[in-house]
Amino acid sequence: MFIQTEATPNPATLKFLPGRPVLENGTLDMPTRAAAAQSPLALRLFDIPHVAGVFYGADFIAVTKAGGEWPQIKPAVLAAIMEHYMSGEPLLATGVDATSASEEFYDEKDSATVAAIKELIETRVRPAVAGDGGDIIFKGYKEGVVYLHMRGACSGCPSSTATLRHGIQNLLHHFVPDVVEVRPV
Repeated sequence: MFIQTEATPNPATLKFLPGRPVLENGTLDMPTRAAAAQSPLALRLFDIPHVAGVFYGADFIAVTKAGGEWPQIKPAVLAAIMEHYMSGEPLLATGVDATSASEEFYDEKDSATVAAIKELIETRVRPAVAGDGGDIIFKGYKEGVVYLHMRGACSGCPSSTATLRHGIQNLLHHFVPDVVEVRPV
C-alpha cells in the first residue's frame, strides 16, 4: 500500500491519501480525542504524540498537529494508516454516521437565497477546500451575513480569514448580491 501526502495551506495539517475511498458520504471532523472514539483509526492516530485533530474526507485523511515537527510525526501517522487498512478493521465504529445533519438557522423568507448559497458552497467552495484537506459547512444566514463552519485543515489555518473574506465572500456576493459578509462559526 502506497500512501501519498500533500501539504495544505495550514502548516499544522498534512493530508494523507491512502489511494482508496476513506468515507463514502460526507466528512467527519474529530478535533479531540473524545470525538475520535467514533473511529478506531482516529484513536490510533491520537495515540501518536502531538496529533491534535483528525479529519476524514472522501479520499483523504487530514491530520493536524500541535507541537512537534512533521519529519518526526509523519512516519508514525503513515504507519498507523497502513496498519489500519491492512487490518481490515472498519473506519467507523458501529452506528456512527458521518452524514449527520447539523443545525442551521435562517429566516424562511430567505429560503431562495439560502438555496442559492448552499448550491454555490456545494459546487464551487467545498470541492476546492477539500483539495486543501478541509471542509466548509453552511450554518446559517441572517441579514446578509453567511455563517460557515470551517473543519479539517481549514480550522485554525492562518489563511482561513483571507479565504473567507476574499474568496468565498466575493464569490457568494457575485452570484447572490444579498450576501454582504461571510463569518466563521
